[in-house]
Amino acid sequence: MSLSDTKIKAAKPLDKDYKLADGKGLYLLVKKSGGKYWRYKYRFNGKEKLMAFGTYPGTSLAKARTKHNAAKSLLAEGIDPMLNKRATKAAAEGAASNSFEVIAREWLTKRGKKSESADKRLNALLEKDLFPYLGKRPIHEITPVELLQTLRRIQGRGAVETAHRAKQYAGQIFCYAVVTGRTDRDVSVNLRGALKVPTETHFAALTTPKEAAALLSAIHGYRGTPVVQAALKLAPLLFCRPGELRQLEWAEVDWEEQRIELPAEKMKLRLPHIIPLCTQALTILRDLHLFTGRGRYVFPSARGGSRPLSENGVRTALRSMGFSNEQMTGHGFRAMARTMLDEVLSFPVDWIEHQLSHKVRDANGRAYNRTAHLPQRFGMMQTWADYLDGLRSGMNNVVSLREVNT
Repeated sequence: MSLSDTKIKAAKPLDKDYKLADGKGLYLLVKKSGGKYWRYKYRFNGKEKLMAFGTYPGTSLAKARTKHNAAKSLLAEGIDPMLNKRATKAAAEGAASNSFEVIAREWLTKRGKKSESADKRLNALLEKDLFPYLGKRPIHEITPVELLQTLRRIQGRGAVETAHRAKQYAGQIFCYAVVTGRTDRDVSVNLRGALKVPTETHFAALTTPKEAAALLSAIHGYRGTPVVQAALKLAPLLFCRPGELRQLEWAEVDWEEQRIELPAEKMKLRLPHIIPLCTQALTILRDLHLFTGRGRYVFPSARGGSRPLSENGVRTALRSMGFSNEQMTGHGFRAMARTMLDEVLSFPVDWIEHQLSHKVRDANGRAYNRTAHLPQRFGMMQTWADYLDGLRSGMNNVVSLREVNT
């Protein structure tokens, strides 16, 4: 007689275990401890075997019968259902260990930490845009079409540049999976031209002498913390990338050589970089050293010296001085220097580009080393600082300066 839920619920534990048969090898084992276990007894290749289907009520009577029918179907095809279950479980575990998310997190560990802001953006992109759609998929099963659909979701909300970054990072993850033997190709290479081309944008900047004079005057009148004051005053003098400025360490300041030496791992191009220090910059750094010189960072966070100044530090100060995001950004000091050193002071573009740590190559296509034109760049940086002082004071009538040794 077949079982019913009423009969199962009424079954009470006895002094010893007993069985309630449902038919064709399926039964419920009622343990003396009170537990109720589904079991399927069958024969395969002449041997009696016992297969577990879970416990009641977690596995209902209907679900146990469904599992029972599936097992009988496998038997009819000459397949041992218990061995098949083990093989399926092993395959699922193998697929999980080779999923896109597992490999991506492994890649992140091997990649190592970059800047705090870059790592934060990358993790957010993975968690929000890639893992929800590709994370649990075995990486070798992901197709170009599947990746494209994921990227177009990002593009569809108007984040075209983010979609391109996601494609780039996905490609790096696939390449890592290839070299570690988890897949045989990077499917992102099939998607060239499949996404919209992002609209080129430029960081807001003030690039005329009149605009620069007003900005410099506001900076020198700013009344904030010594750290932010110094960062604001050094930004136009050094015109390095905002992240390079705020993460500057005292160990990277060479007082004797009067220069900053940034290691390759901190640079966008992964090449070491030298920033000559004009007398004005040296004065600002020496004054700041009295406040932060015992710590690691030149510009420590207000929350503690173990981390650098927030990326919002300079930006917030600019806003408080009345410069909108459309007028000036921390990155805009680079554009200001690039434009005025070239168009107003007439310095060679190669010197300027090298000082900006841009890609600069010689006639043979080789990248210049970090000391290229270094004496000339020292002179250029001092001339630039003196010119800015003249703009701020209203005393500068210089139209073109090219008096640095060539």
